[in-house]
Amino acid sequence: MISRFLLVLSLASGYPLCAADLPLLSSPQSGLSSEKLADIDGLVATAIAEKKMPGCVVLIGRPEGIAFLKAYGDKRVEPERNVMTDDTVFDLASLTKPLATATSIMKLAEQGKLSVDDPVIKYLPDFAVEGKDAITLRDLLVHRSGLIPDNAIADYLDGPQKARERLLSLKPIAPVGTSFKYSDVNFMILGEVVAKVSGVPLNEFAHDQLFAPLDMTDTTYLPDKGQQSRSAPTEKRNGQWIQGEVHDPRAYRLEGVAGHAGLFGTARDLARYATDALAGITNDKSRILKQQTWQAMTTPVTIAGPDSKGLPTQDIRGLGWDMQSRYSSNRGTKFSPAAFGHGGFTGTVLWIDPGTKLYVVFLSNRVHPNGKGLVNPLAGRIAEVAVDAIEK
Repeated sequence: MISRFLLVLSLASGYPLCAADLPLLSSPQSGLSSEKLADIDGLVATAIAEKKMPGCVVLIGRPEGIAFLKAYGDKRVEPERNVMTDDTVFDLASLTKPLATATSIMKLAEQGKLSVDDPVIKYLPDFAVEGKDAITLRDLLVHRSGLIPDNAIADYLDGPQKARERLLSLKPIAPVGTSFKYSDVNFMILGEVVAKVSGVPLNEFAHDQLFAPLDMTDTTYLPDKGQQSRSAPTEKRNGQWIQGEVHDPRAYRLEGVAGHAGLFGTARDLARYATDALAGITNDKSRILKQQTWQAMTTPVTIAGPDSKGLPTQDIRGLGWDMQSRYSSNRGTKFSPAAFGHGGFTGTVLWIDPGTKLYVVFLSNRVHPNGKGLVNPLAGRIAEVAVDAIEK
């Protein structure tokens, strides 16, 4: 009864619900066919049986609330089994890039503290070496900077400060603007820009300016003990299971806070972000960004250039977001051209589509227990089922 009251109140006021109170919608309320959404059960069961992952959480939402939320399988299978729950905390891996880093950059731009078309050296003068003075923040956000995808792990073995110095001194491997090269380095540098411009570390800025206003209470770097206990483990590091500690080796060496990885969160928290994004884009009712900022962040940018085999290709990206690129297998084929999303190495996916007024959250720990597993095709298929389920 309370959820129905809040839903009516939200619709009447024109504002999105308080994020903590996103209601679970019935099929008539959501406009999605429950019969068609039931197909997700079989898809996930097959993937678990084929050991593509130990388990997952799937959430499908509309602007008015949550249409589908279900936990499947196990959050861990070694050394003992532990059932998956829908409040499981996941290592979001590269979802860190859009959720924490890119959104923080856009917030700072909205505050007038930077422009995405500024050169990086305006904020990080040491970045100018090796001919990088023309690279802009926008180039980093859309992965056309020409920087290497990942620098050597050896660069991180002498502590975070030395690692940051080596990061800024890297030499490009391609001229800026000539090709799309998905790069963790790009977002590590953007994370440094956020810290320099805001005066506080990236994790603090993202919490205070983005996650706290949306009541995303489980979205954090450096999870506390309670969140760690609810976290899905990944692999082993130094003989111990990684649980509630970042899986990415470079973010780990940077003490858990980096622009490319390190963020943790739950399905419901990602629903809160997605709900706010849809509200911001469609009717300027976002709690964290203005409509024009959301629109700038999700305007398609086409990057033409050779692929890894030298063949011509085009990749479409947003500022921090994937849209339609060589990394979009987790998108499916049925979203509108306005859809934007991202995936993470650990088995995490988020897609938001203003065109269909739909978002899909898929969270797994596909790297548990042995670093294997494959979930991007499954996530894409689930997104297709969600679109097919739309009745109104």
